[in-house]
Amino acid sequence: MTATDAAGDPPTDASTAAAGDASPAGDSPPPAGDDPRPATFLDLARAVLYREFLIFLRYPANAIGGIVISLVFFGLLFFGGRLLAGQALADSLSGIIVGYFLWTLAVGAYSSVSNDISSEVQWGTLERHVTTPFGFAPVALLKGVAKVVRTFLTSAVVLAVMLVMTGTSLQIAPVTVVVIAGLAIVSVLGLGFAAGGVTVLYKRVGNWLNLLQFGFVVLVSAPVFDQPWLRALPLAHGSAMLQRAMVDGVRLWEFPLADLALLIGVAVGYLAGGYVVFHYATRRARRLGVLGDY
Repeated sequence: MTATDAAGDPPTDASTAAAGDASPAGDSPPPAGDDPRPATFLDLARAVLYREFLIFLRYPANAIGGIVISLVFFGLLFFGGRLLAGQALADSLSGIIVGYFLWTLAVGAYSSVSNDISSEVQWGTLERHVTTPFGFAPVALLKGVAKVVRTFLTSAVVLAVMLVMTGTSLQIAPVTVVVIAGLAIVSVLGLGFAAGGVTVLYKRVGNWLNLLQFGFVVLVSAPVFDQPWLRALPLAHGSAMLQRAMVDGVRLWEFPLADLALLIGVAVGYLAGGYVVFHYATRRARRLGVLGDY
């Protein structure tokens, strides 16, 4: 390096080359081919799924506790109903089991998104997620999907125990059940996003949002055959199709295209609506300066 370079003038080509020759090999810039690859949504999905898997392995007592609680509630429903209703319960037991199975999935999907956003607000880490290259909404959505996958596994265990407990048999076609139940609870993910947006704005509203979980019981048991307009509500149409699939043995490709199209439309519509509510709620919270407040 020349005196001129040391004085602060721009270095010449010669001085740059000399400086490069004198620098140790470890300080030289890496070749262009070794530049770090920007993370993609596939990398994000893989990381979120792996995180959920690790949590499941490290805290098995929590997962087992959720299964036990679900079985206790069903036991109260089954044995209490058998004492009160007798044969009337036995005639509709298959439908009750399918409805309860879908309800556990819906509660898991809704809680995974709304509670996760609520926790981020309480911990004061929401702003950090908002400023990521992906944005918080895609991260929250992928977390919700990962928790839904875990909920499918735990709910499958609950379903198996319910069938053994009651001596009931169902027609379980894995592809049909997963597709119909999965699309049914996608609409619930949209409700979870909307609930998360309300939490970002108004903070402590958990008690009100938890009431919606009991509203899922009404949606799962909605009389869509008597009132066709109820099919436009989340869970209602999916519950009716899941009943036909698991009780009557109807396969996915045997459903009318109109029913499948409506199931997909309801799922996409509520998910998009919930995403929009969450987006505008977080944007308003940033304008008001309350995004990171609690």
